[in-house]
Amino acid sequence: DAGGLYQVGSFPSWNRWAEWNGKYRDDLRSFLKGDGGLAEVVAARIAGSQDLYDPKFRGNNASVNFITCHDGFTLMDMYSYNTKHNEQNGWYNTDGADDNRSWNCGVEGETHNAEVIALRKKLVKNAMAVLLCSRGTPMVLQGDEFCNTQYGNNNPYCQDSEVSWLDWGMIEKNRDIFDFFKFMTALRKKHSILRKKLSPSSFGFPDISFHGENAWSLNKSYDNRTVGVMFAGSENGEEDIVFIAVNAFWEEKNIEMPQLPTQYSWSLVVDTGAHDTEKCMANAKNPLATVSKMLKVNARSVAILTAHKL
Repeated sequence: DAGGLYQVGSFPSWNRWAEWNGKYRDDLRSFLKGDGGLAEVVAARIAGSQDLYDPKFRGNNASVNFITCHDGFTLMDMYSYNTKHNEQNGWYNTDGADDNRSWNCGVEGETHNAEVIALRKKLVKNAMAVLLCSRGTPMVLQGDEFCNTQYGNNNPYCQDSEVSWLDWGMIEKNRDIFDFFKFMTALRKKHSILRKKLSPSSFGFPDISFHGENAWSLNKSYDNRTVGVMFAGSENGEEDIVFIAVNAFWEEKNIEMPQLPTQYSWSLVVDTGAHDTEKCMANAKNPLATVSKMLKVNARSVAILTAHKL
């Protein structure tokens, strides 16, 4: 954006440069807090923003995907504040960006309300689940993995205080979030299909496909807030199929899953809508559930499934 120009996707890369994808940040922030009219564009962002970065010329990693960075709210603050609170910076709260696309979940700032805290943590998990399942290069803001807060300050460059410091003791306080970040990082590492196009799937599935409440059909209407993206391919003779379902609506939704060959089933590996933290993530010995045709995704939740051979 040198010289005031917003050139995301049109930077002359010469096949050497990757770009911070500001449109990924903005579109995902808006969609994940429940804004309408974004289902189609969010599906494209998860799929690698090929509308911005043609893979024929830019490869699979030109898009640096992020939801938070050193400028702006932390991930926890994004779900704790509706507006910036930069009064301590000395500019009467006039500095820092006003376009934050944040939501305080009903209470501005710190709270002891257990329901609000649980919702905020779920939204943090949603953001990380989507980010780590998106094609491109993911970028995570240090401290988001344990819910670091800047107390609503979105421009703390001039602060040498608790506002800008990292409190590493928060890892123990928010161990569930820290463990979820580690789980999602390992999941991305395990499934190459999330990072790049593989050999064609023997199931006949395309590399990337979009879905909604009906399989193979994404509802592009303004009111739809449910998106399914499936990545499919094979590597070393093994199928690698991952389906991510994002329900940003405030009520649960039923999603029809693409039909797998008879010797395979869908295995639920992430469910951010689970009330029990341990039931949010699968482990090697205990998949969360096996899904055949219909998947129930709780309100404001993300579910991730993989194709499992019986």
